[in-house]
Amino acid sequence: MKDNKLAADEARRAVQHESVKAEIESDVNAEIAAHAQGATRVEAQREAQIAGEFRSKAVNEVVDTEREVERSRGLARVSQVVDFVFYVIYALLGLRLLLEMLAARRSAGFVQFIATVTDPFYAPFRGIVPSPTAEGGQRLAVPIIIAIIVYLLLHLGIKALLRMIAHRRTEI
Repeated sequence: MKDNKLAADEARRAVQHESVKAEIESDVNAEIAAHAQGATRVEAQREAQIAGEFRSKAVNEVVDTEREVERSRGLARVSQVVDFVFYVIYALLGLRLLLEMLAARRSAGFVQFIATVTDPFYAPFRGIVPSPTAEGGQRLAVPIIIAIIVYLLLHLGIKALLRMIAHRRTEI
């Protein structure tokens, strides 16, 4: 009988142990679930906030890039106009230099036209240095060469300034 009583007592304790164990396990699981839900909500809010910040930064980057592209397009157009103007000046001054070197008749209409058109660009350089003259009347108009070099340097300076403006950074 002692064995039966002992076995019954052991069985009762095992059932009671399992009951307590199940109750504690249930409480722990409930607590973990409650904690997980609370943490998930907080984490979800934090994730939503971070996602919103990233989305906002991405939109701002796209807007800034678009502005930069538009500004660069405008400056590229200005650069093209500057190039065109200077190329025309180079061509006219080069043509005047060629006509001087070939001793073209000054009374010819085309020579007068080129001289009239280039005078505003050539006037500041006229008489800077003497121009050597050959026997046949050909002249190496050194002031025209100096004018072309100065306009080339001015052209390069303007292009560099436009490039600096186009590539400037607003943020570091």
